[in-house]
Amino acid sequence: MDVGIKGFGAYAPEKVVENAYFETFLETSDEWISKMTGIKQRRWADEDEETSDLAYQASVRAIKDAGIEPTDIDMIIVATSTGDFPFPTVANILQDRLGIGKVASMDQLAACSGFMYAMINAKQFVQSGDYKNVLVVGADKLSKITDFTDRSTAILFGDGAGAVVIGEVSEGRGILSYELGSDGSGAEYLYLNPDNGKIFMNGREVFKFAVRIMGEASNNAVAKANLEPEDIDMFIPHQANIRIMESARERLGIPKEKMSVSVDKFGNTSAASIPLSIAQELENDRIKDDDVLVLVGFGGGLTWGAVTIRWGK
Repeated sequence: MDVGIKGFGAYAPEKVVENAYFETFLETSDEWISKMTGIKQRRWADEDEETSDLAYQASVRAIKDAGIEPTDIDMIIVATSTGDFPFPTVANILQDRLGIGKVASMDQLAACSGFMYAMINAKQFVQSGDYKNVLVVGADKLSKITDFTDRSTAILFGDGAGAVVIGEVSEGRGILSYELGSDGSGAEYLYLNPDNGKIFMNGREVFKFAVRIMGEASNNAVAKANLEPEDIDMFIPHQANIRIMESARERLGIPKEKMSVSVDKFGNTSAASIPLSIAQELENDRIKDDDVLVLVGFGGGLTWGAVTIRWGK
């Protein structure tokens, strides 16, 4: 059975926050932020707009794109680090709000790598024959766990969501290969500080890790698919920092024009990062049926994941 994306949807909040905003209370500048990160703006959810609200908007679009009804979904997996509550899960809330039957639902926590982890979990459930249509969502409201007194991290994060329906697709299409991994010894470099409930990041160490692992994971996933870098039509890395993304692209040997860049518009949106980039490229008609995509990300844990996929239903 070939398993892949049957439907796709994404959502970003309406509120746009430009770099100039941070100049009003931090010792930084639009020029410095743009140069060091590639970020020019990000989207923030309203205070009363929760992660489940973002996930709902993306899910409705994905289900419609798949040409199915909510009741055709038989499992939900939500990748998030910023659930509305410790429990119930965002997946529980989504199941009820979408009017889906009393199906299996769970949240997947792998930080910024979560979307890849959730996609591969869904793939295994579909290939087992136990489930037909699995709704996978990557959604995060990072603005609620950002430390706005820390100028090294305050500028980085945004909010958003992306969703896919994972199921059987036509022969030769879908998920071709993947690479998942983790290294708990690096947890001290990127974590949620229990003292203030905010993100802590050792930027230097995370940068070194990310540059290495994004390239390695991408190359391994491509090799597992029996492909070469020149076979890749679009490289879609986690939108964390333009310098990390460029380094990973160079290690994979992909031309600059084949890399998706949406970090300038959305910042780092964690589990929503890659689907928001896919949405941008679909809107710009840069992804077509049978194109080969490489999705790769890294996150707190430390975790990483890469997926090779041939686009199309």
